[in-house]
Amino acid sequence: MPKRDHPKPSSNLEVSRRGFLKGAGAVLSSGIVAGAEALEAANNQASKVIGPGKTPITLKINGTNKALNIEPRVTLLDALRNELEITGAKRVCDRTTCGACTVIVNGKSVYACSMLAIEAQGKNIQTVEGLSQGGKLHPLQQAFVDHDAQQCGYCTPGFVMACKAFLDKNPNPSIDQVRKGLGGNLCRCGTYVGITQAVLQTAKKKGGRANA
Repeated sequence: MPKRDHPKPSSNLEVSRRGFLKGAGAVLSSGIVAGAEALEAANNQASKVIGPGKTPITLKINGTNKALNIEPRVTLLDALRNELEITGAKRVCDRTTCGACTVIVNGKSVYACSMLAIEAQGKNIQTVEGLSQGGKLHPLQQAFVDHDAQQCGYCTPGFVMACKAFLDKNPNPSIDQVRKGLGGNLCRCGTYVGITQAVLQTAKKKGGRANA
């Protein structure tokens, strides 16, 4: 039988296929690039670097907003003492061990030496300076006086704030709960008995119990 000549594939079809693949590849590549650029832009926005130079921040301390211009590395303790001259919180160990720098942030006792000031923005910060009102001592401060719960007094502001945070959460404590609850603060003068009694007296005046 005579051989039949089969028609050769059209070169136009080959070009068309090749063009299609090239075009699809270009579209896919452009989509990937666009997606990568969008992701990079989002990451850059999320990880915006602040500093190392000074940056403006606002801290709400004892109900009053305080504007500062500080480096991001500055701790809350240094901002209070060096920038705002709020010196009740003391620097002692500077490594979250002694509790002398204790303040209350959003209702929780915090070592001010361990928190960056920039992290405290938007939070309610209480220091010992904000406890007394109209020249009258807070009941807890008065209890410290009544029970001679201080000697050198260096740790006292931090202890007072730790005690207040403890009583705010546990207004009716036993003596064992007081001892355990204040375990994060140290007094080198050894006034723990007076401090414990001051806490129990404050609890009693607030309607709690005073188990000696």
